[in-house]
Amino acid sequence: MSKTSLINRSEDILGGTSVFTGTRVPVQTLFDYLEGGDSLDKFLDDFPSVSREHAIKVLETRSALDVAGLNLNISTKEIVEFIREGREKL
Repeated sequence: MSKTSLINRSEDILGGTSVFTGTRVPVQTLFDYLEGGDSLDKFLDDFPSVSREHAIKVLETRSALDVAGLNLNISTKEIVEFIREGREKL
C-alpha cells in the first residue's frame, strides 16, 4: 500500500470526507476512538473493513494526515504508543 493510497477524498464518498481508501470509514473516526480512550483493537473490531496494517500506516504517515485535513487533538507521543500497540499484534 503506497502512502498516496492510504486516504481517499471524493465528493462521491460521504460528501468528500477523508476515508480509509477502499472503505467508507472516515479517518477521523480512528482518531475519535483513540482520543476517547478506546484501543486500536476496539476500532478495528467496530470497522472490520479497515485492516490493522492500514490503520497503523495512517497513524505512521503524518503526510497522509495532513492530506486528510484532520484536526487532531492527540499528541505525537500517543500516536507512537498506538502504533507500538498495533504492531505488536501484527
